[in-house]
Amino acid sequence: MSPGRYLATLALFALGAMAVPAHAATIQIVMENLVISPAEVSAKVGDTIEWVNRDVLAHTATAKNGDFDVTIAPNKTARSVLSKAGTVDYYCRYHPNMKAVLTIAP
Repeated sequence: MSPGRYLATLALFALGAMAVPAHAATIQIVMENLVISPAEVSAKVGDTIEWVNRDVLAHTATAKNGDFDVTIAPNKTARSVLSKAGTVDYYCRYHPNMKAVLTIAP
């Protein structure tokens, strides 16, 4: 392979590597003993939240701004993918003292 062709191939490879999107993360939020933990989470659009309910009571993750409302049965897990950036205060509709904040970056 000629040096010019080698450099062109290397440049195309580097551009392709830069275009690869970052992998989305899965972030676990646990509801146990009527507490949401962690109470503050940072995530990105495209990440998955894994809501884990370790209590014997049902819980919800209800965004105060209406962005999401997830019901999690006792001792079960639910998942949702984040689709909108912003800071979201959320709580459990059944137990309003359970509160947390989710900060979602673009």
